[in-house]
Amino acid sequence: MIRYFVHRGGRTELVDRLDPAWLSPPATQAASSGADAGVIVWADVAEPVDADGVVLREVFGLQELAVEAAFQRETNPKVEPYDRYLYIVLHGINFDAIEHRFETHETDFFLSSKFLVTVHDGQRRSIAHVSDVCMRAQHVLGEGTVALLHRIVDTMVDHYRPEVDELEARLGQIEEEVIERRQASLTGDILAVKRDITTLRRIVVPQRDVVGRLARREFDLIGQEMAYRFRDVYDQFARMADDAIVFQDRVTGVLDAHLASVSNRLADVSKVLAVIAALFGPLTVITGLFGMNVPLPTLFGNPEYQFWEIIGLMVLSSTVLFIWFKKSGWW
Repeated sequence: MIRYFVHRGGRTELVDRLDPAWLSPPATQAASSGADAGVIVWADVAEPVDADGVVLREVFGLQELAVEAAFQRETNPKVEPYDRYLYIVLHGINFDAIEHRFETHETDFFLSSKFLVTVHDGQRRSIAHVSDVCMRAQHVLGEGTVALLHRIVDTMVDHYRPEVDELEARLGQIEEEVIERRQASLTGDILAVKRDITTLRRIVVPQRDVVGRLARREFDLIGQEMAYRFRDVYDQFARMADDAIVFQDRVTGVLDAHLASVSNRLADVSKVLAVIAALFGPLTVITGLFGMNVPLPTLFGNPEYQFWEIIGLMVLSSTVLFIWFKKSGWW
């Protein structure tokens, strides 16, 4: 489904039908109709179908392969220049803390001086927000297609920060649990957070580079003023990329500390088991010796007390061995 936001005569309206004359160069518009001079069109394509692709190719004159890539929504962040427009791919994010994963949502842009085409899955918060703003504030779309693109991208970046903060809070919680609980079961949680941070870097770094190209005025469509605006967006992406590097170092340290803690705990348990086995060693020898079915020398005293004398010998031997362990620092 395509929604057409049209700005003409100082007003922005939502129309059902697109007049191809609106997409003509300004000189052609002025010659044909003074009322249509300076028309700006935003075509928002939500959940695109084949019929929408026909409109984009035949009416907007977009390249077929670019339209196909936008409809598949499996493209990495990038910017590609064409004759009359730019093809830009950016991704939004949604962090699901319960399932420990980042979900990426691609949004494709076709930018020219006369129109902006957005292609997405129909659930983009930034698109919904900016479309509402365009209908409430008539001047927004009148600022031009590049300014509209900046407004959408800036809104997307604003939605990044809460997701990154949520990831940081999750990482802080994991750090506290490693210190307090020291349980082997935390390994899965740490690796899940590590995967989320890796995904964050994979999402943010390419988009930082894309916005950086827009901020450097590599393309004639981007003027000096808009380049400054995109530079601010670039700075936000750069900060999040730096945060991702810091998070990566933190989670690596947490994982190392957790594995060391688990290893130390395993060593303590192994030491306890070794001491217990050593204490029972003399008992096993004594009971095995006196359990043989052969004549053995008797201990001191009355033969009726031989059992208790053997028990005492066993306790004494284990006690002496335990004291030796304590003095040697093994226990």
